[in-house]
Amino acid sequence: METLVGNNCNQARLLLEKGEVVAIPTETVYGLAANGLNELAIHKIFEAKGRPLSNPLILHFSSKQAINPYVLDLPPILEKLADFFWPGPLTLLLNKTSLVPEIVTAGLDRVGIRVPAQPLIRELLEILSFPLAAPSANLYGMVSPTQAVHVLNQLQGKIPYILDGGACENGIESTIVGLDNEQLIVYRLGGISLEQLENVIGYRPPIKNHTENQPLTSGMVKHHYAPNTPFAYLETDFVFEEDKNDGFILLKDNRPEIPYTQKHILTQTGDLKEAAQKLYAAIHFMDQKHYSKLFIERFEEVGLGISMNDRLNRATKKFEKLR
Repeated sequence: METLVGNNCNQARLLLEKGEVVAIPTETVYGLAANGLNELAIHKIFEAKGRPLSNPLILHFSSKQAINPYVLDLPPILEKLADFFWPGPLTLLLNKTSLVPEIVTAGLDRVGIRVPAQPLIRELLEILSFPLAAPSANLYGMVSPTQAVHVLNQLQGKIPYILDGGACENGIESTIVGLDNEQLIVYRLGGISLEQLENVIGYRPPIKNHTENQPLTSGMVKHHYAPNTPFAYLETDFVFEEDKNDGFILLKDNRPEIPYTQKHILTQTGDLKEAAQKLYAAIHFMDQKHYSKLFIERFEEVGLGISMNDRLNRATKKFEKLR
């Protein structure tokens, strides 16, 4: 299969209407989308990614009003969050109606719902008569894509079209929230920080983003977001050795002993929003350098730093036995 790259929403629409999968840009990461009501089309997402059917997907809509036929209710606290953050990087876990295929939710009663903000995907959703089911557009367990080229590198020959909307503005997946006994729960840390949620609802919600059983929603598995290169945290007592072929991803340029040929700086100022936007692109870039090992700094446990550390915890977990 030839994989084309372009920015034609009508071309993407025709493919989706025919039951094909298309990579789409969002403000978070690129998604691999199919008609969210077509089970055969949705199967193609799992096949292209190598994703287990037990891992639920998120449905993407053009507006809050468009979700009504697909959810049983929208509790007041979740509607308040939707009104504040939509369109944007927030996913709500809501009780689904029978219109949502079981394959989308892995047989569970709740479905992840999001209204994205990226202009090109909003244009596409406006001309479709169905929501889009979409996880990230990468091979399962690998680093999420934030540029069209990242999708092409992993899924070339597996999908027919990549809708190119440029680099993702946020660069990290959506925050997923839902209710448990009427209390707001964060099921996946993401582009909306805990502090932002607290500012709207008046308290910091607890986090339940790990499970030993079937995931309740996307992003809950232990090993995820990983490069091919062995990946580890750069500990504070780390001593750089010139004769080793290691690569380093740093928040700021604060390790002068490391040559520029071996390090990638996320931001000159230490801004966490900028770091989040560039994080996955930096991992993709450094992963192609064929280092023996790749090291990354932990972020400060505030704001988006908490979300980024969550991703890095899962990415580095894959390589624990290699250390």
